[in-house]
Amino acid sequence: MTSTSPLLTPPVAVIVGASSGIGAALAHRLAADGYRLALLARREDALQAVAERVAAAGNAGRPRVFPHDVTDYDAIPGLFQRILAAMGRVDVVVYAAGVLHPVAADEYDFAKDRPMLETNLLGAVAWLGQAAAYFQTQGEGHIVGISSVAGDRGRVKNPAYQAGKAGLTNYLESLRNRLSRHGVHVLTVKPGFVDTPMLQAAGGGAFWVISPEQAAADIAQAIRKRKQVIYTPARWRWVMLAIQHTPSFLFRRLSV
Repeated sequence: MTSTSPLLTPPVAVIVGASSGIGAALAHRLAADGYRLALLARREDALQAVAERVAAAGNAGRPRVFPHDVTDYDAIPGLFQRILAAMGRVDVVVYAAGVLHPVAADEYDFAKDRPMLETNLLGAVAWLGQAAAYFQTQGEGHIVGISSVAGDRGRVKNPAYQAGKAGLTNYLESLRNRLSRHGVHVLTVKPGFVDTPMLQAAGGGAFWVISPEQAAADIAQAIRKRKQVIYTPARWRWVMLAIQHTPSFLFRRLSV
């Protein structure tokens, strides 16, 4: 984290998708770590409520709120510049926006698939591309993308959601390989099951469920330690390692 000496301006974190779940929990965590915050999400009322709770905790000033739909791609460059003008600087950009529509095992519905891909992948590329260009020019900065264990291998459940997360994981790795030589840190976060509205909408089958606050604590620590990839909780790393190395002729028979 950038120094928070009284002689220096406190660092600024931009959280895209901050109205609930991991994004909201991370707003509280980073505020406690001394960051000033710019919070973005589509639901303005929920976003304002998060900002009020962060301000009430007294760790930092009230976050600035920017209502925004991440699928409004054309608005992103101008909005990024507005945030820079309002905050004076940006040190961390987190993409936490996500959509998950339940999909039956025999269902193929583009009306459900499209918003998942547009929000989970295209919105991330649009936002993190802006962050990458800015940080490369600055010669420092942190990019954080909330991917998922779902992106580690194609499974029978919800192909479009998994494809979006797989694409995001690959995109973040590409950014890391491109930007590390410019002093920019890129973190890929792969949560398992987190107790969020998205998980509740997905239905049953969840295990090792953690709170958004635990995920946020893991992410904040990973930013400080400049880690490249984390699973949260960490034991998912070993589960996904086994899944990644299961032969295809066996894996396709599983109902995971």
